[in-house]
Amino acid sequence: MEAENTPTEILPAHECWKLLRDAPFGRLALCVQGIPGIFPVNFVVDHGTIVFRTSEGTKSRFSEKAPVAFETDGFVDGGARVWSVIVHGQATTINQTSELLDTVHLPLHPWEMGRKDRFMRLVPETITGRSFAPLYASANRQEARARDE
Repeated sequence: MEAENTPTEILPAHECWKLLRDAPFGRLALCVQGIPGIFPVNFVVDHGTIVFRTSEGTKSRFSEKAPVAFETDGFVDGGARVWSVIVHGQATTINQTSELLDTVHLPLHPWEMGRKDRFMRLVPETITGRSFAPLYASANRQEARARDE
């Protein structure tokens, strides 16, 4: 059997934002003392930015006003397609009282015990996304077609 051609689809920005809004978590990538680090975070999309909560630790210390990347991914169409969205930008602590009061009301709750008092906002400089059919999905479709014939 010949493999099905499943080209990668480049997603437009509005589709990337839609996928981000529905994603349950993402990964924040930043440099910690010259070494790349990746940290899972829950987040919420707020006015074209990404807001996450953290403690006074590595994420807050090394992402403050530094270039960071944020990535999330998932499945659509019952696993027939895989997607990935990557955002590049700078993260800053939300300090202004009015902005902080607005942010506190976002549906953003810590995953683990302990204080997560620092709200941070990632302001995107770029957002890119792609989608493709995973190999196993193509193989499953081919097997189903063969059974139907």
